[in-house]
Amino acid sequence: MSLHNDPSQARAFTRRMFLGQSLTFASAAAVVPSFIQSSALGMPMPELGMSSIPGVNEDNILVVVQLGGGNDGLNTVVPVRHDEYYRARPTIGIARNQALELGRSSDIALHPAMEGIKALYDEGLCGLIQGTGYPNPNRSHFKSMDIWHTADTTGTGNGWIGRYLDSECCGYGKGESGAPDGSEEEIPMQPAIAIGRTAPLAMEGGSIKPIAFESADLFRWTGEEIHESLREPYTSLTSRGASDDHDDHPTASFLLKTSLDAQVSSDLIRRAVSQTPMTQFPGTPLGRQLQMVSSMIRAGLKTRVYYVSMGGFDTHAGQGNTNGSHANLLRQFSDAMRAFYSDLKRHENDTRVLSMCFSEFGRRVSQNASGGTDHGTAAPMFLFGPMVRQGIIGRHPSLTNLDNGDLKYEIDFRSVYAGILENWLSADSNEILQGRYRPLQILRKS
Repeated sequence: MSLHNDPSQARAFTRRMFLGQSLTFASAAAVVPSFIQSSALGMPMPELGMSSIPGVNEDNILVVVQLGGGNDGLNTVVPVRHDEYYRARPTIGIARNQALELGRSSDIALHPAMEGIKALYDEGLCGLIQGTGYPNPNRSHFKSMDIWHTADTTGTGNGWIGRYLDSECCGYGKGESGAPDGSEEEIPMQPAIAIGRTAPLAMEGGSIKPIAFESADLFRWTGEEIHESLREPYTSLTSRGASDDHDDHPTASFLLKTSLDAQVSSDLIRRAVSQTPMTQFPGTPLGRQLQMVSSMIRAGLKTRVYYVSMGGFDTHAGQGNTNGSHANLLRQFSDAMRAFYSDLKRHENDTRVLSMCFSEFGRRVSQNASGGTDHGTAAPMFLFGPMVRQGIIGRHPSLTNLDNGDLKYEIDFRSVYAGILENWLSADSNEILQGRYRPLQILRKS
């Protein structure tokens, strides 16, 4: 039997190796199946004596922002010089004199509620990708979201970010110096963190599992709140660690080390997000999520990918009011992104963080009878950061050459993923996306 597949060698694990696995192991059953140990042993690791993986830029961070519900791209990025737009949307179209211009020669503008993103655009921190989609689009929220998450038009398999993490085995570099107990042992960090009740499918891989939490204060062991008698055994477990006394009991050693890793990571994350931000964030759900992300980046966590989301974009009615529900959603999104990059810049991490924003589909070109829009297809994506290709990327989809009333996509969203993987995360997009997609130029030229 190969050493790398021998469960009896589980005692050789380190904290750095374990944290790539789900932190829920800490509360798992007393016996860990051998296939879990084998999976952990099979993960690629930094070479002996090195704190990182060769060829992987561990300084670069990706933040994914999901707008759930199918954001209306035509009222977000408004084709103000296209008369067809106003004919299709006589009561909900954004007036030319209200939209935020993106240059006098541009035929598109932003919704008036997006002043924060307009400021980022003017500062060269925003790239706007027009007409993204995929062949034979699906108008089901769940299926289309699965397609975006897996980068597969069948919507099946592991997530594209999960496959990236499996492939690169990120996050196993040198962690924070010094544990909370004052020791000098390295503290590793989870390679992917989602802010929310559950991690999205996009982050689910075969080996490396993300963690997810809505509140950092809840990301901790709560056994003592169930009963006081549980405090002492857990404290004893995590303070003792996995000593040589358990060399003959690899399962016990596995659980001890994993439990300790969970405690260390919980302490580290809660300490990170407790910092007072350097910028005032809006008190919206997305604002609070991005504030936590910014705080974790500021604290030096070795997380490569963060995932945040906001919902409510399924606007089948009442879109005509520029102070209505869709406008308020766009304002929340816009203000949160503006605060996020302001805070990143103040603690000098803005050049490390590329953010990508998407929604599972756009809306139909024509408004419906309820003054809203129904499920459609192609829609814009946003990129943010000092490194992104500034301005408008691609051409606006035709408003007359339609597919049964829907926009035809101009750019396959997997080309955007490929550009991020190849040029920002230094990864093989063909392997991760399980197909060949021409990487879109998403970074500005040097």
